[in-house]
Amino acid sequence: MMMKHQRGVALSGLLFWSIVLVLVAVLGMKVAPTVIEYYKIKKDCKGAVAQVGKDATVADVKRAFDRFAEIDMLDFKADQLDISKEGGQIVVSFAYEKRIPLFANVSLLIDYQGSTLER
Repeated sequence: MMMKHQRGVALSGLLFWSIVLVLVAVLGMKVAPTVIEYYKIKKDCKGAVAQVGKDATVADVKRAFDRFAEIDMLDFKADQLDISKEGGQIVVSFAYEKRIPLFANVSLLIDYQGSTLER
């Protein structure tokens, strides 16, 4: 008589994959706000450039950005922006690091950078 093999998930496998899933979910919940902040900064840079026009000064662009950043409740300030002109067009770029504490003395460091020239 042939024995049939049991099929299914072992308790140890279920526990292992549950722990992996929880760790990935926690990491995602910690990283998602910083990614959202990055896209808000990028959107606000483009909005500030569109609002001030081509003949604006650096101070005009910074004031416009600060208004957008205040509405979006960003901690990012206009002083961190690099504002220049390329081909008669105002270009705003930025770069910053975000350190996300994970547990104990382990943290995740993400380098964000963006510009109004990017799509």
